[in-house]
Amino acid sequence: MVELNMDELSLPRILEQARKIHQAASDSSVDQDTVKKGCELLRKCEEMIGKLGLFSLNETKDDISTANLKYILVPYYLGELTEKIAEEDRIEILKLSHAKLKEFFSFCEAMELVPKEELESFAEATGKTFADKRAQKIARFKRQKAAESKLLEIRERKERRGRSTRASALSTPVESGEEDFDEDDGEEEREAWLTTISLALCKAFDLLEMLKREEEMLLSVRERQSKEGNNELAQSILDERAEKAEAWHRDAATRSRFIKPATPITCATFAQDVIEGRATVSQAHEHKHQPMLFGPASLVAKNSTSERERIAAKVFQPHFRLPTMSIEEAGLKEMEIMNKWQEDTKKFIEEANTSWHTDNRLQKPGEDEDDEEDDVAQDKARAWDDWKDDNPRGAGNKKLTPCG
Repeated sequence: MVELNMDELSLPRILEQARKIHQAASDSSVDQDTVKKGCELLRKCEEMIGKLGLFSLNETKDDISTANLKYILVPYYLGELTEKIAEEDRIEILKLSHAKLKEFFSFCEAMELVPKEELESFAEATGKTFADKRAQKIARFKRQKAAESKLLEIRERKERRGRSTRASALSTPVESGEEDFDEDDGEEEREAWLTTISLALCKAFDLLEMLKREEEMLLSVRERQSKEGNNELAQSILDERAEKAEAWHRDAATRSRFIKPATPITCATFAQDVIEGRATVSQAHEHKHQPMLFGPASLVAKNSTSERERIAAKVFQPHFRLPTMSIEEAGLKEMEIMNKWQEDTKKFIEEANTSWHTDNRLQKPGEDEDDEEDDVAQDKARAWDDWKDDNPRGAGNKKLTPCG
């Protein structure tokens, strides 16, 4: 990383460099020198904020200007980066990070930025039940997701407005006195920073709980080490972990022969193999899928002998119907249907190509009598049509005529 001379940089530049390091440390792991450099930049920010007197305890969030809202996050950034420092005395690092996060929470409380639910839960931190803690975590998670969605919406709205502005600038020349005023940008920027602070508060509360549990665990380990001795305890822990890891890898190597899934074959791939000559329609694949088994593991793993065991093995069944055939069998069935359809289509095409005049040319001698009968029937039908033309319906009924 490029060495920065902090004495020559302004406060916004220092904070921007520190935020980049914090973002990189949050997204992925960075080296310890970069983390310590970020902590140094944030401490310089705190020093400059104190000298400039940007905040006062008798102010609220409405009294703070939009340009100064981002400096409220400096203790939060410093607390998160401090927790990522790897030192031998881990407890001291946890205490420093905990102190910075508490400082961030206290300042946000003075600025009226902390939600009322968090203030009440923080005041009643000792006498809460498990259900209360769970409800608090769910509410905090919902606030965190809402803040992330709002920040994403603001970012997308800003990008769309920027693209629209660039497109209009290219299409329409801007004359003097017709520049757009960015009055909405100030409100949008303020809303974005307030949402970022709300998101940081949710993460800070979760990190405070995690640091507290880790500190209690390390203190108990240290107390145990002081009683039993450092070397013996450390060696016993290492031996226990090595034994567990070795047993896990040994069992995993044994199980891998049975849990490795077969290469899936679909109806489409099997049909393509048949078309291209790599398989035949009557050929069945060797690795057919076995039906899925549900029920107690003690009964599914063995062959059930009695009726009681067979019924018990079917206790836990899926809510959907299980397949009645394998994928290969379904592919064979589709190939049979396709072949039958091709044969029927070929037969229909042959019958359609046979025309009526070719049938007359191949007429046999015994078919003249049928033609004479057809001519007599045709003459009779024509005579009946002529009689109906001369005698319309109702022509001899005098009672139906009005003047008859």
